[in-house]
Amino acid sequence: MEDALIISKFADERTREEAFGYLLQKYQQKIYWHVRRMVIDHDDADDVVQDVFIKVWRNLEKFREDSQLYTWLYRIATNECITFLNKKKQKQSLSLDDDSSAYLADTLADGSYFNGDKAQMKLQQALLTLPEKQRLVFNMKYFEDLKYDEISEILGTSVGALKASYHLAVKKIENFFSSND
Repeated sequence: MEDALIISKFADERTREEAFGYLLQKYQQKIYWHVRRMVIDHDDADDVVQDVFIKVWRNLEKFREDSQLYTWLYRIATNECITFLNKKKQKQSLSLDDDSSAYLADTLADGSYFNGDKAQMKLQQALLTLPEKQRLVFNMKYFEDLKYDEISEILGTSVGALKASYHLAVKKIENFFSSND
């Protein structure tokens, strides 16, 4: 179902739940994997995705359609990920200056939901060494195959800055692989 039709059906009280069902069917898995790559743990990702779609339900009527629906959804999901990770850092008594990738790496290593091979595990470990923004940009570009202008709209950052972040992320990942053979 086209996004415009989902939005118009959502605006009608009689077809709101049906429209939301279509929205979930179309975007829930994409949003899940976007969130999962950031928070690592399956259960945490489920919680964040639930929060994302609660926000979507509460705010879809206010969606101005000045961006694409999936861009708006990714922006909400990204903000929820950042909020979740910041809360997790605070709960674990880490200052914001500490390396927060340690607890995510432990989660990845202990995760019963990770079923990738050694190369995938190594890539995930490399990603966890990246600063949060570089990891977000890399995930959106590499895994989700989003265009820079789409990522720019989601993150509110210039295309040039995104290209630089992606380039730096790739270099750091390459260095991680070469130094961890």
